Amino acid sequence: MGAILLIASKVHAQNLFEAKSAGKIYEVTPGGGQNNFASGIVNPSALVFNSAGNLFVASDSSIIEIKPGGAKSTFASGVFWTEGLAFNSAGDLFATTVGGTIREFTPDGVQSTFASGLKNLGELAFDSSGNLFAIGGNKIYEVTSDGTQSIFASGLHQLSGLAFDSAGDLFVGDGRKIYEYAPDGAKSIFASKLRKPSVLTFDSSDDLFVREGTSIYEYTPGGAKSIFASGLDFPTFMAFEPVPEPSALGLLAVGTIALLARCRRK
Repeated sequence: MGAILLIASKVHAQNLFEAKSAGKIYEVTPGGGQNNFASGIVNPSALVFNSAGNLFVASDSSIIEIKPGGAKSTFASGVFWTEGLAFNSAGDLFATTVGGTIREFTPDGVQSTFASGLKNLGELAFDSSGNLFAIGGNKIYEVTSDGTQSIFASGLHQLSGLAFDSAGDLFVGDGRKIYEYAPDGAKSIFASKLRKPSVLTFDSSDDLFVREGTSIYEYTPGGAKSIFASGLDFPTFMAFEPVPEPSALGLLAVGTIALLARCRRK
């Protein structure tokens, strides 16, 4: 039997989840098809997945947890004006709240104050070193894991989304542009002449997805732009479901190799 070459490319196509002001969350497939994933969410204002594939949604004064099958429960209550949600590598959830405060929640729901005294807080994002970045008015704040605060970037105007790529560069929507910041703070224009880009998120292939009006556009790492989905009635927030754990892919590969070896012996 001749040699067999197995090539895995994009073995898992991620679905994109988008919240709408009408209280619904839609699941958008890689082909652009839409399915109603959850409804009855009061004023959804942020959403994020944990590593287990559970979706967390800021809803009015609560944070709702939704299992992959759609079952909903209240993860935390008494959390007001949440515009940003993000998980760190330890599985703790961070949420912006009223008064310029960022709250930290352990996986079992115990909460504490992580940072305070910030202004006009919006979206949140972690870099690979565990530093938290937050939109704050016309600034971007950086808060280290021990709570030390600093201003990473200032002089911006209409901030409306931020996300990190796998290389550690920060992408920020501002007015009609998307800026790219290197880890050392160097700034460049990634895309321009847009229609008020907002809600930025990356998939596992490092493609950037951006909401512009009623459409979601996809940008390759090289900047090539295409329409991913349109006619979406102004999605407010977006998040990609997580990719499978490497262990699951490893088991699949081991099983395939074992099957091939068995075929060679016949």
